Amino acid sequence: MTQSMPALFLADSPGLDFLNSVATVVDVPVDWLEDGEGLLSWLQQADLVPDEIVGSIRARAIPGEIDRIASQARTLREWFRTFVRERRGRSLKTADLGELEPLNQLLKRDDGYRAIVARPSDESSVLHLIHTRRWASPEALLLPIAEAMARLVCDEDFSYVKACEGPTCTLLFADHTRGHARRWCSMANCGNRAKQAAHRLRNKPLVDV
Repeated sequence: MTQSMPALFLADSPGLDFLNSVATVVDVPVDWLEDGEGLLSWLQQADLVPDEIVGSIRARAIPGEIDRIASQARTLREWFRTFVRERRGRSLKTADLGELEPLNQLLKRDDGYRAIVARPSDESSVLHLIHTRRWASPEALLLPIAEAMARLVCDEDFSYVKACEGPTCTLLFADHTRGHARRWCSMANCGNRAKQAAHRLRNKPLVDV
């Protein structure tokens, strides 16, 4: 069943947002990829797959096919979560490449190409070059996810990949703040709850012994 709650995009990194597609929200576990419709909805919310492609794949898929792709996405997510959690807090090394073979194998399946397209009318340059792909089958839904994961590995300094300090929060994020002092998935969620807890502690009446 597709989740009615909007997905969370707090990580400042699409690859980490993918890991955060399962999360504990206000103490309740939520998995936005629990079925095929959930996967399609999450990909649209993440702006990883155009709406018209989602509609086309949904129309062409045989019964149960997108549910199967969602299951593959969940397996991919948990494999990558282990890779990230074991290495967050330190820069990646060449030796880590060997553990990324499953991701490289998935990237090899991409039927991508470059295309020249028109820019929006308010832009100064008329044409620009984009990377796009042929969405030949529902399996192609995994390819923009794989690309987001690869960009995380290649473009982010894992020294600043962190886990939220909320006691029950499971979210990861890339700390791009000045001084790299970010502690929470968001101040509106775990940050605010931590401030409230600290306030209650400071104002707790002293008990005479």
